[in-house]
Amino acid sequence: MAKNDHNGLVGQMQRDAPDELWDIYDAAGSRTGRLQRRGDPLAPGDCHLCVHVWIQGADGRYLLTRRAPEKSGAGLWECTGGSVLAGEDSLTAALREVKEETGLTLDPGRGELLFRFSGEHYHCDVWRFRQEVRLADVVLQPGETCDAQLANAAAIRALNAAGQFLDFEDLERVLELPAP
Repeated sequence: MAKNDHNGLVGQMQRDAPDELWDIYDAAGSRTGRLQRRGDPLAPGDCHLCVHVWIQGADGRYLLTRRAPEKSGAGLWECTGGSVLAGEDSLTAALREVKEETGLTLDPGRGELLFRFSGEHYHCDVWRFRQEVRLADVVLQPGETCDAQLANAAAIRALNAAGQFLDFEDLERVLELPAP
């Protein structure tokens, strides 16, 4: 996958769970009232919403998970993320994705929507939760995640430079934010 090729990752996500339904958004980020089955091609101008969730402890380290061998980007490190399902808002999806992929329950009051970036067929909300996480509490989801670690910004940059971090638009924008 090319650097910052979020569309390629979206295409793989569409193939991974074809029974899911998404709300369709317009280019401006407003719901259209239409639904789309994951895996069906999006029409020109149609977008779906996804989330990336960065969980940061008081020491400034972030929770990273490693993609399972059977997933695209196998073995790469990443923050938790996924598609927003029909009827969900961005925060609800962020909480659900973290629960599904790590077994952790986040406090919604500790989250902040950092920014949104968009591509041809997606909008992506980037969240940061300032919450303590113990690796012993992480329950990896078979088929999704195979390892977890806590990493500071320097370690994430090193993983990224070594090609061991899943391409993420605006990685520096997240890592340059002040620690809690």
